[in-house]
Amino acid sequence: MTSAETGSPPTSPDTFQVDLRGLVDLLSHHLYSSPRVYVRELLQNAVDAVTARRAADADAPQRIQLTASGGRVAMEDSGIGLTEAEVHTLLATIGRSSKRGGAEGLQSARQEFLGQFGIGLLACFVVAHRIRVVTRSARSPEAPPVEWLASDDGSYTVRVLPDDARTEPGTTVYLEPRRGAEEWTAPARVEELARDFGALLPYDIVFSDGSAQRRITELPAVWDRGFPSPAARRVALAGHCTRTFGFTPLDSIDLDLPVAGVRGVAYVLPEPTSPAHRAGHRVHLKGMLLTDRADNLLPDWAFFVRAVLDTDTLRPTASRESLYDDETLEAVREALGGRVREWLAGLAVGDPQRLSAFLQVHHLGVKSLARHDPELLELMLPWLPFETSDGTANLDEFTAAHQQIHFTRTVEEFRQIAPIAAAHGLGVINAGYTYDAELLALLPGIRPGVSVTELDAGAVTDRLDTVEVSTELALAPFLATARARLDALDCDVALRAFQPVAVPALFLDDRQARHERDRASAQEGAQASGDALWSSILGSLRGSAPRARLVLNHNNALIRRISALPDAELTGMAIESLYGQALLMSQRPLRPADTTLLNRSFLGLLEWATHSAAEKGEGSQ
Repeated sequence: MTSAETGSPPTSPDTFQVDLRGLVDLLSHHLYSSPRVYVRELLQNAVDAVTARRAADADAPQRIQLTASGGRVAMEDSGIGLTEAEVHTLLATIGRSSKRGGAEGLQSARQEFLGQFGIGLLACFVVAHRIRVVTRSARSPEAPPVEWLASDDGSYTVRVLPDDARTEPGTTVYLEPRRGAEEWTAPARVEELARDFGALLPYDIVFSDGSAQRRITELPAVWDRGFPSPAARRVALAGHCTRTFGFTPLDSIDLDLPVAGVRGVAYVLPEPTSPAHRAGHRVHLKGMLLTDRADNLLPDWAFFVRAVLDTDTLRPTASRESLYDDETLEAVREALGGRVREWLAGLAVGDPQRLSAFLQVHHLGVKSLARHDPELLELMLPWLPFETSDGTANLDEFTAAHQQIHFTRTVEEFRQIAPIAAAHGLGVINAGYTYDAELLALLPGIRPGVSVTELDAGAVTDRLDTVEVSTELALAPFLATARARLDALDCDVALRAFQPVAVPALFLDDRQARHERDRASAQEGAQASGDALWSSILGSLRGSAPRARLVLNHNNALIRRISALPDAELTGMAIESLYGQALLMSQRPLRPADTTLLNRSFLGLLEWATHSAAEKGEGSQ
């Protein structure tokens, strides 16, 4: 409600009071990740000042010098400078930026500036207890130089200096370190930070430690330099990667997006890395290092590269230490991913040796990309390795040998069935690894006539050799005993003859059968705990899925001896033991009923063996 509505007299607005100490603490502990950013702010202000002057006078000098000596840090530039009125307006008002339009008249060069938020010199208080600025305006050459002296207690003074205090336009900033921050103003540390932040800035920047001067900038960037040959360029890029990231890359990928104002390079990691790993990329904004930990710059599938690039379009956050994840970044991310994809396609067509070396290390990353890109998957079919019943093979080779392909969803299931599948000509692929099942689902659309189905017990059993009818009829009592013993475990029994002979029994089930077993196990647990409601719900979900199957190998001598046992109880214990052994070989989790059966059959066989041995001993006596 307004004062008119309430009948109360109008009140004059008050102005917010800012506690500079509290604001500096907020900057140093919450906005900025480290005090090191003060060097970036000094560089940024100097570059922006020179940019502003050159926008008005293209022939203006470009001089920026950073000095660290005697415990003090100084930044001098030949930039636009300030008048006394501008000092009061711009340096003493938090949030006001000299790069705004209006009275400052700099809007035409706005897009060239690095700074976006007008925090400016305030950030230097994270390491300094006093800041002194001496400046002279290039827009008003007749105006005298001005000094602004501020302390971290929030006080400042402004005074006009004699003309000889600074004869040329520009600004010099002097910092005196606060107690405990001396390490950040040591010459070696300042030079290191200046090189890290400013190596790609558009002007020559010189560092001085009081005794010698050294150039900070390294222009043009290594990816923009000319080289006598592609091999020489690869060597130079590899050296840059080693200095920047600490590893020698397998290869390098140009990331050139002129429309988006992005230029840089991606380096391929020399060792495998996890898809969950979030790589830290280096991003420069108009030459100034923004962050070396950008994890949203490339698509998630490109986890096998580390990128460094310069941009003038992406939007930084308020701390200028990361990127806003907005629509522009999303478009750039997709386009950069396209560059990586084009590089892969180029290797497949023109340099298969390099592609093979790459895939030996990073096939997982390519599989991650190919599951969303059928065209790339088709291109990579001759290269991507899969574990199959024929050994390690690519899908091009495997589909040529097998039109009907089966796959397992777990590594354990594959390793149990692979030897038997190979012996009987069944084409099985291990899809227990990341992304493999998704890629196999795309295969029929790429290779017409190829079918891909999940392996089930029936498919395997049907491919195994049947025994003669007369033999199976003769063994009917044995099979009836076996089925009766395993019926309570939702497991059927089949008799087949298969290779290798050394395998006495094979436990087979499919996903539906596993779901049913899990449901039954959960129902048993609910009944045991007295949860009638949950037990009833689980009971109502009982399905008609095919049951698991224990396939007995009639080629195995042990199976033939067990089938000939005259004692039905002993035969039952032997069947339970075979079931348990086959279940363990499949490395599936055991249900309580399975554990009970294993214990019972083991102890039963021990008792029978020891009892039989005792009887033999008594007979010999």
